[in-house]
Amino acid sequence: MRILIKFNILLILVFAVSIGITAYVAHNFLQDNARQEVIQQARLMMGAAGGMRSYTSKQVGPLLAQHESDSKSFPPQRVPAYAATEAFNYLREDYPAYTYKEATLNPTNLRDRAVSWEADIIEDFRNHPERKELIAQRDTPEGASLLLARPIAAAPPCLVCHSVPSAAPALMIATYGSDHGFGWNPGEVVAAQIVSVPMSVPVEMADRAFRTLLLSLSGVFLFTLALLDLGLILIVVQPVDRLSRMANEISQGNLNVPNLPEDGWDEISHLAQAFNRMHASLLRAMGMDQPE
Repeated sequence: MRILIKFNILLILVFAVSIGITAYVAHNFLQDNARQEVIQQARLMMGAAGGMRSYTSKQVGPLLAQHESDSKSFPPQRVPAYAATEAFNYLREDYPAYTYKEATLNPTNLRDRAVSWEADIIEDFRNHPERKELIAQRDTPEGASLLLARPIAAAPPCLVCHSVPSAAPALMIATYGSDHGFGWNPGEVVAAQIVSVPMSVPVEMADRAFRTLLLSLSGVFLFTLALLDLGLILIVVQPVDRLSRMANEISQGNLNVPNLPEDGWDEISHLAQAFNRMHASLLRAMGMDQPE
């Protein structure tokens, strides 16, 4: 087997082992990195929803309340939870995989009522008041889902509409009734902002990055292998091949062969020098003049 083939086989084996170790480490790293990226995006979206809540509570709500006497129905746009949810629905046009809900134990608008697993998150915030954020993974019929949740506590702006029915706007009572959405206490955790995204999103992100990494590494390896092969041919294979041909000529009785180049201080040059001395010694022993 030629030395170049042996060298390539050795390099391929080394690369295969190296890429296997790299793939194992990189895959776990990319999975975690993609998960953290999705969580960070969820935080930004939740922050945007929180900003919409504040804007509605401080500016839109009071403005609409001034014209409430001229209206025949209660405008839901003055409710922070409604505004945040609607704004997020527009955001979903660019991020369709993400969902947002202000899950509430006792909401005015029943579309915000917490289902069982959302109620468990709210109870967890109630039991751990020091906890300001919860990151969890849950199984759904569509597959695993990653969620980010933050608690919502009843505050004075909310209590205007959610303390007792008699204090709430008449149009709100006419629209939603007086059977639910009341009895909130100051500082009590009554709801949770929840952003959910399928686990398939970070998994696909990680797999895409993983494939790109493997293709890049493979391309770099092939380019490096080509350069190493070229260097090996010029530095090792060609000088050794000349030495082999010269030895073959001498073994067949042809002693009139030129000396090998001896430039350099590497092992190949030392081998050429030794071979030339052996050739000269053989010529002297046979009483022949050394060829120029």
